[in-house]
Order: sequence, then C-alpha cells, then structure tokens
Amino acid sequence: MLTDPIVALATPPGRSALAVIRLSGLAVFEIAARVIRSFRREPAREARLAAFRDSSGELIDRGLYLVFPGPRSETGEDMVEFHCHGGLQVPARLLAAIEAAGARPAHPGEFTRRSVQNGKLDLLQAEAVGDLVDAEVPAQARSALLQLEGGLSRRIGELRSALVELLALLAYDVDFPEEDDGAIPRERMEAARADVADRIDRLLATAPLAERVRRGALVVLAGPPNAGKSSLFNALLGTSRALVTEIPGTTRDAIEAHADFLGWPVRLVDTAGLGETSDRIDALGQAMSRRYVDGADLVLYCSEAETGKAEEVGEAFPPLPPLPPEKVLLVRTKSDLGTAAGEGLPVSAVTGAGLDRLRRAVAERLFAGGVALADLEPALTRERHRVALARAAEALASARPELAHGGDAVLAAHHVQEAVRALDSLIGLVDVEEVLDRVFASFCVGK
Repeated sequence: MLTDPIVALATPPGRSALAVIRLSGLAVFEIAARVIRSFRREPAREARLAAFRDSSGELIDRGLYLVFPGPRSETGEDMVEFHCHGGLQVPARLLAAIEAAGARPAHPGEFTRRSVQNGKLDLLQAEAVGDLVDAEVPAQARSALLQLEGGLSRRIGELRSALVELLALLAYDVDFPEEDDGAIPRERMEAARADVADRIDRLLATAPLAERVRRGALVVLAGPPNAGKSSLFNALLGTSRALVTEIPGTTRDAIEAHADFLGWPVRLVDTAGLGETSDRIDALGQAMSRRYVDGADLVLYCSEAETGKAEEVGEAFPPLPPLPPEKVLLVRTKSDLGTAAGEGLPVSAVTGAGLDRLRRAVAERLFAGGVALADLEPALTRERHRVALARAAEALASARPELAHGGDAVLAAHHVQEAVRALDSLIGLVDVEEVLDRVFASFCVGK
C-alpha cells in the first residue's frame, strides 16, 4: 500500500478566482512547512492565511491552507489543502514548489484510491465519486449520490450477510450432523438460498436502466435525405451544431452531442440520410448511419409530414436493418408547413412546436416510463457490477440441487462461498489490485 506523499491540482486549470491543491501521505506536514514558513498543524480543519514560497524563499502567492490529520481526512492519511489564486502561473508554481519540497505528482484517481485502501470508502462508493464528477444532467448526479451515500453498498452488504448466515448453517450441518437438536432441515437452507437468489435477480434487473442513466441513452436521428434531421438535431440541442442547407445529403458524417431531456441524459446523433446513392462518400456516410442505428437505444425515424408512414421504416430503405417497434419513434418533421398527413409525432424545428412533447416521449420510452428523478434507487450502474452479480447468481443456482434434493452440503457450501467472493469483489473486500487499476484509470489526478 503506497503512503508516499502525493500532490495534485484538485480544480480545473485555467482562468478562475481560486485553485485548490491537495497534498496527502507521509510527512506532508513537514513538506507543507517548507512552503509555508508559518505552518502550524493545529488547530485542524481551520482555514488560515499564509504566504506560499518556493525553495529560494521567493513569494508565490498569499492564500489559505487547511490541515486534515489522518485518519480524519478524505484519504485517511495526513492531508493539507492549499487555496491559492487561479490561472496558470500561480497554481503551477505552487505545485512545483510542493514537489520540490518532497511530494510526487499523484496518479489519476490516487486520492480516492487511498480512501478505498484506508477504509474511508468502498469500491462502489469510489466509482460513484467518478460518476458524480462526470455527471451532466440531474439524473446522473442523483444516481451517483445515491451510490456515494452507500445505497448500493448496503444492498450488497445485506446480500453478503445473508449468504454468510447460510454458510454458517452449512458448516454446522457438515461439522455437527448428529447433534441433539438434529440436522438443520435442508428446506430451511434452500429457502435462504432462494431468497438471496431472488434479491440478486431483482438487483440485476436494474442494470439496463441504471447503465443507461450513467452513460446516457444513444438516440439516433435517421431517415431519408433532406428529411429535416439536422434541423431537428440543432433544435433539440438549442444550438447550431450541424450544418443545414436545402441541398439533400448535406450531412455525410455522424455528429454526436450530449443533451438533457427533462433531466435525463441523452447522446443525440445526427446521421447521413439513407437512400440510393452512387457516390462513394455518401455510401460511407450511410454505412456509418446504419452502424449507429444498430447500436441505438432509440431511433428517431424522421420523414416529412406528408410521407411519415410507419410501414416505410425498413421498407423504403432496405439497407436499414430491421428494427423492433420499441426501438423506433416516428417523427413527422416540418409540421410548420401545414401538412397534417402521416403518422408519428409532428415537430417543427422552425417554430419549436412539438419539441417538448418529443423530449418527453423519448424520456418515457427510455427511462422506465419517465420515472421521477426522486424515485431513482441504488442500482447496478456498470458492467463490472452486472458481471459480479451474475457470477453470484450462477453460483447460487449451482448450489440449488445440493440443497433442494439432499445433496452434498460441502459442495453446496463451496458454491455459496463463490457467491460471497463475487460480492466481495464488488465492494473491495478482497485483493482487487487489478480491479482498482481499472476503476481509477479514468479519474482526474486530483481525485
């Protein structure tokens, strides 16, 4: 376990009122004293004004510093925070002075990683820190906060406790089979196993929606050339992101942007129009469009009002792959022209008519019928979570024949122990260096 002193800028670089630099690890108070001549350890967690100087004694800035003695700190180690003026020069010079005084630059996510290693957070909460920093819409922030507050960790802990109790029953059955109280009924142990398995299945069912909230739903605008896809794309974003002309085939590449649909995260993609073409570049653009359609959570199939019939999807343009009805939402563009024929939601990128209704329809289709943000519950937000729970479910399924049909209690205990190990890997109760490396690789250096 690394405890050497690390330092990093905890705020974004660039023009700002202030910047925060974090220092954590062994001997950080001695390092801070080399930069702040008036440095004092006490009182802790109190902001004090001081001059920050480099090794030659030259003044870098005047700002605030706070002392956080371990283990009552975010990382569980001794920590010091420096609050200086923002910009490029002052934070860079202060960082250089702290490094010259004995600290090394932190690796991405190393502060949060040390929090996990020192028991301040579990692995699920650490992942939530990264999700909260990356959140772009309210649903993502709320989901991350629920996980950071330990909601998912408590669920996993309850499952683990139930399995440990089952292991205790199995151990008693193996070690003391002829006690006066008699053998423990297999029906009791099977009922305990089935209860945990059912709870795991219900938790696994939360994965699709929770992962969609965390990464954003992929919503693809598709349809024939000149159907108003790019105009609708810009209107939904509220900015001119895609080039729009009256010439069919203006869009030849896919353009992706993040959007907020009633508080829910959407990755909106404008694609090249689909149709017959002899142009090589158009053909490449359409091939990319079809790939996006294949991977989409929802396709907004756009056509002008007078031609927006449901049967056209996949028939008018055979290269478009077959799509299940729940994956397609028909949109009738250019409704401001006054034409009323055709199926689908009428919208106008010119007047804005129908845009709010379209956003609501997308949110209801993709996010559990438009469930309110307040109704979000702790859930499996990452593929790692789903894989670990699936392993636990598989292990418990393997234990069922041994419990339900009077099989080998030792073998049943082995399968239950495998389920426990799968849960342990989720919250970091086992040696998970490889998992830690993967989790924290995408963090910013100051977290």
